[in-house]
Amino acid sequence: MASPKYSIIIPVYNRPQELGELLQSLTSQTFGSFEILIIEDGSSVTSEKIFEKYTQLTATYFFKPNSGPGPSRNFGFERAHGDYFICFDSDCLIPSHYLETVERHLALNPLDAWGGPDRSHENFTPLQQAMAFTMSSVLTTGGIRGGNPKNFQPRSFNMGISREAFMKTGGFHFDRFAEDIELSIRMKNIGLRVGLIPEAYVYHQRRSTLKDFFRQVSNFGKGRVLVGQAHPGEIKLVHWFPSLFLLGLIVLIPVLFFYWQLGILTVSIYAAYLLGIVVDSYYQSKSFLVASLSIPSAIIQLTGYGWGFLKEKAQVKIK
Repeated sequence: MASPKYSIIIPVYNRPQELGELLQSLTSQTFGSFEILIIEDGSSVTSEKIFEKYTQLTATYFFKPNSGPGPSRNFGFERAHGDYFICFDSDCLIPSHYLETVERHLALNPLDAWGGPDRSHENFTPLQQAMAFTMSSVLTTGGIRGGNPKNFQPRSFNMGISREAFMKTGGFHFDRFAEDIELSIRMKNIGLRVGLIPEAYVYHQRRSTLKDFFRQVSNFGKGRVLVGQAHPGEIKLVHWFPSLFLLGLIVLIPVLFFYWQLGILTVSIYAAYLLGIVVDSYYQSKSFLVASLSIPSAIIQLTGYGWGFLKEKAQVKIK
């Protein structure tokens, strides 16, 4: 049997139901030359029974001790047979044209590594749709995620690299927290061709509660500090925006009490900013509920990222 063109690497940790939805979406791919490697990262609730249901897919299941998503993806890369390796998170759904879109793009514009956007799906809950919006919006931290094609940094929920790129870089160096950003920077630093394929998008479900969402984005803020340690100069002024948003909220109450005029001005600025998010969210979703939920989603996203960023900055300073 000929080797597949693409090897899809899926690390999973205690999320069998999500994995089942992802595998189901992969059964509809219009391009057929691919294999799937499921890397169970030391889960206590495994996905093996889910994997066994999808006999129509060319898939292999591995169980290994827990080490984090970065090493788990490398584990998959080392055992893959394809010319290109594609990373998906277990909470993604893949549109049927994904591989065909990538195949056409690489034929015309060869790349050593690529990434694509994430979108909301109509079957997601309203809160998940709101989180999907704020995570991709230029009005929030979505605007600092490298969406500009000229400075694109693929994210590991939707990332592809060639076998040669893996051999040259050794794959992911971080266990978790911004491991994808760190790899993207290294690939560009050694001259590999890294780009965005706009139509190679995935549907990303995100977390189901705001509490879990806060924890997730807090890790993103922590990861940015770790990237800055590994690659000096990679923390820009814009990466401080969520921290300033958080600090502004913290000082707002005493400012309102002691300097009410300044406090009212600050409230007006925050209100105008959040109104802009609501308007943009409604324009994209055509849903008042999703638009209204975009307010707590944006607040959680910015304060969570800012908290993780400042906390890690303080720990680095102490060390």
